[in-house]
Amino acid sequence: MPWQQKISYLIGQSVGISMANGQGTSGILCGTSNGKLLVIEYLYQAQFALKQYDFYMIQDINGFPVCQNQQPLY
Repeated sequence: MPWQQKISYLIGQSVGISMANGQGTSGILCGTSNGKLLVIEYLYQAQFALKQYDFYMIQDINGFPVCQNQQPLY
């Protein structure tokens, strides 16, 4: 499925984004606006940033998988 068709299912979810240049990023997908993908990314401490990525920069987008082990690890 082309990544553009995944957007509506992934809004509000944690996603990993593969860029056409080989880099990647992750965050919460907020939506799209004017040919840009809007993603909230963690910076540091309690700071987050809303970043915008042009569609032409994106190769693929995928939702995070669910955690398999729901038990505490202690």
